Amino acid sequence: MTLTVEKFYWREAVKLTLPKEHGSWSLALEPVAFGLLVAPSAAGAALALAAVSGFFLRRPMKLLLSRKSDPCQPLAARSLAILLLTGLTGLLLAVRFGAAGGWWPLLPAALAGMVFAWCDNRNEAREGAAEIAGVVSFSLLPAAFGALAGWSVVASLALAAIMLVRSVPTVLTVRTSIRIRKGRPFVIAPALLTAGAGVFLIAWLAALRLAPWLALVFSLILAARTAWLLLWRPQLTAKTVGITEAVLGGMIVVVLALAWKTT
Repeated sequence: MTLTVEKFYWREAVKLTLPKEHGSWSLALEPVAFGLLVAPSAAGAALALAAVSGFFLRRPMKLLLSRKSDPCQPLAARSLAILLLTGLTGLLLAVRFGAAGGWWPLLPAALAGMVFAWCDNRNEAREGAAEIAGVVSFSLLPAAFGALAGWSVVASLALAAIMLVRSVPTVLTVRTSIRIRKGRPFVIAPALLTAGAGVFLIAWLAALRLAPWLALVFSLILAARTAWLLLWRPQLTAKTVGITEAVLGGMIVVVLALAWKTT
């Protein structure tokens, strides 16, 4: 009987913490995996623990901040306490074992995260500004992985640039594509402009030898994806788009991590 109750408890705890938005898994965890693979270190592993804890923190924290009567609140409080302790421990270990001053990229990442949390608490997590803030927060983390591993400021920022070029246009593209499919008012310029700007940014980094040329290939693929979805407008389901983005994101992380090791 005790085992059954404990099993039920943990199952409900997992259900309470897992984000429901499938796309968030890819856009949040890709930068963590990318940073770990390209700039591995003990401090980076600790930071990854903190980042994953923060990712799962959202739902129990939102439930508690809502101040609504809910039977899941005690469970949410316990989950929140565990995740906060785990995240804080990871951050402290990252600062302790990382290169001196390597925590600086965490400041803008935390600021973007607070913007998302504020919007989420107002039930505006699906608004454009909130989603951009959320992906920016995680996309800046590779800079922290680099800085904690002793990389220079410029080299660390190049890692974040790769993930920003991956994430920001993706959010704008998918949001606009959904609005087109649902017949809602839409503007395609932001997605097209950010995708195009990403190509020029990665080309510049590659020319300076701060990123492998394969990064430019992927930025061109992402830009072509944006143009295809928003200009040609194929009839694709949300599930198909989500799976495609997850596969593409995984390829970007693995291939560029391998390419970075050879530059």
